[in-house]
Amino acid sequence: MNKQDYILLLNSIHPDFFESEGVRSQPEEQIYDEMILSLDEFDIHKYDKDLDDNITFGFYDGDLDDLKKEVEKVDQHWVQYYNEKHRVYCGYIDGKVASFCLIEDMGIHNINGRKIKIGGPGCVGSIPEYRHKGIGLMMVKHVTQILKEENYDYSYIHFTGVAPWYAKLGYQTTIKWSKNGVM
Repeated sequence: MNKQDYILLLNSIHPDFFESEGVRSQPEEQIYDEMILSLDEFDIHKYDKDLDDNITFGFYDGDLDDLKKEVEKVDQHWVQYYNEKHRVYCGYIDGKVASFCLIEDMGIHNINGRKIKIGGPGCVGSIPEYRHKGIGLMMVKHVTQILKEENYDYSYIHFTGVAPWYAKLGYQTTIKWSKNGVM
């Protein structure tokens, strides 16, 4: 795929994205990335980190209101997305949520006459006191593997300002954008 294909894909996944209030209210100088990873090329061993035995990962099955309190510590705008409609995957320390993300189904899109199934981790965050331990990236690695096992073609990272972090797993920037559109 080329840059124009990725722009079409962004517009297909998120129609009217650049007209949304959330995008228009971004700081003028802020630049974001859209990233993608072909799940045929995903290597589960690309990023390995030894974590303490008290760190576990899994689907969230607790009270949503409790989870929303944790999400709010990271980004209050994300709380609205943590609801019954979305699957949530977490990293835990001693059974307590340390990191979280949505597992998003972004649908099937027709690019160059090829239908591709796209999913991805969304609204990825780690609670401030648990950051810089490798838990968040290991969680994203698990979610990427889940998407691969569920026969998605690509995992897509939307609206990120931390592209080098995701690149550790093999995600590649497809386009950069600001509030004024694609660069």
